[in-house]
Amino acid sequence: MLPFATRYKGRLAAALFALVVASAATLTTPIAVRGVVDHGFSADGLEALERYFGVMLVVVAVLAVASAARYYLVVTFGERIVADLRKEVFGRLATLDAAFFDRSQTGELISRLTADTTQIKASFGTTASLALRNLFLFIGAIVMMVYTSPTLSGLVLIAIPCIVLPLRAAGRDVRARSRQAQDTLAAASAYAAENLGAIRTMQAFNAEGHTRRKFSEAVEEAFFAAMATARARAIVVMLAILLAFGSVLGVIWLGAQSVIDGKMTGGLLAQFVLYAIFGAASLGQLSEVWNEVSQAAGAAGRLAEILETKPDIASPSRPRSLPKNAEGEIQFDSVSFRYPGGTRELVIDNISFTINRGEAVAIVGPSGAGKSTIFNLLLRYYDPTEGRITISGTDIADLDLTELRDQFAIVPQDPTIFASTIAENIKYGTEQADISAVKQASHQAQAADFIASLEHGYDSKVGERGVTLSGGQRQRLAVARAILKASPIILLDEATSALDSENERLVQKAIDDLIGTRTILVIAHRLSTVLKSDRILVIEKGRIVEEGTNQSLSAEGGLFSRLKNFQFDTE
Repeated sequence: MLPFATRYKGRLAAALFALVVASAATLTTPIAVRGVVDHGFSADGLEALERYFGVMLVVVAVLAVASAARYYLVVTFGERIVADLRKEVFGRLATLDAAFFDRSQTGELISRLTADTTQIKASFGTTASLALRNLFLFIGAIVMMVYTSPTLSGLVLIAIPCIVLPLRAAGRDVRARSRQAQDTLAAASAYAAENLGAIRTMQAFNAEGHTRRKFSEAVEEAFFAAMATARARAIVVMLAILLAFGSVLGVIWLGAQSVIDGKMTGGLLAQFVLYAIFGAASLGQLSEVWNEVSQAAGAAGRLAEILETKPDIASPSRPRSLPKNAEGEIQFDSVSFRYPGGTRELVIDNISFTINRGEAVAIVGPSGAGKSTIFNLLLRYYDPTEGRITISGTDIADLDLTELRDQFAIVPQDPTIFASTIAENIKYGTEQADISAVKQASHQAQAADFIASLEHGYDSKVGERGVTLSGGQRQRLAVARAILKASPIILLDEATSALDSENERLVQKAIDDLIGTRTILVIAHRLSTVLKSDRILVIEKGRIVEEGTNQSLSAEGGLFSRLKNFQFDTE
């Protein structure tokens, strides 16, 4: 957290100054009390009494103003740090590679981004304010106790290690238990997010009861983990208060003996006792703060794991640039690939092919043949296990990721539609586009008619994941988004496989209009959508087994011909 804190040194210095003033004002009070006790109750002590109470009134006013300033500065300082932390964590998540998300749950990551940062905010806000205040008061009280009575102070100082050392040991236990509680809660949050995102599937299969039971079990597990944390914290607080105030009582008893023996005045004892109470109370509250800090340390550890994670796929330190006259030629050169952490079997097995600028190439084959993996490698979600991929003669591993992905616009089988307006969904990734460009892209994507039929047109909200739209409408919005991006290469991944005949015709017309204007790669199971392609690559078990046009491949009687005949006979 230190790098985040040191960004705002001025605010931190102002908070510390207010803290020092408030603490000094608090520590001045026992001195005034001593004067009242020793001089204020004598026959001629009325004037002294008024003077001491006047001083105390000024001290209280200073204390009030300084405490308010301290609270405001420290709390806003904590809010600022946590806001920066959230931005930093989300920014890091946005740069991590596909393999990281393959092994992570989105709900669990969201829990870190929200619940864990909230825990830290509490610590850097209210808790930090209390911690600093009590730390200053504790140190100041110890100094003033030594000044007031070195003998009695020695007894108090001997007791401090007996209080602090158990607190430190217990704090480690609280931290471990807190981390476990946060991990358990994050798992429950991830389960809830996953199932709420598939609410229709849950209800269609009458799985509400089963899902509710599993979530209840996860919540109960989180509750018991939190209860164990609370138990450990309660024991720490009990020990701290018992030891701190027990030592104060012992010192008061000894001090009372000194007053009786005439070795110190009643006012001096009152002053010492107040400082001892300040010190004990501060130490007791510091024990509670230590618990909060220990919990925040667990949250910070989870966030640090994200901030310290380095993406396996990243831009090179000295990226090359594509030639200014780059034509978007794609070449796979002896490329093989297996997914990280998956089976040892190659998903792509030593394939080589070239796609020229402006060419429309279809990639077909059975399910699991490796078609979508080719797109994943082109976008550099993963790097090849062997071989290399080039665009216009430049290895994509040598390019800046932003420049590389600017070359592509993708229309996936299940397009991502955000809970915003039609226009914002089309402009996603091209936010600078004006509404006229958005409308032109929607016309080209055969989407303008259905958008015009909506009550608010391009300003219509579409709900989470585009739930208010049909599958064909979502697909046409995705095509419009790809058209608006104006990238030289368009990737179509089963863009019409889930559509009815009418929507397939509309989406296919939008795709056909793009042929010749950009380089197009099409993955398709429905072979009727690839018949106009310039070339067809047939993949089986990660290898290219056939290559040619629709006519030549149909005449060969190979895999493509069999797939085509089976599909058209079935239809």
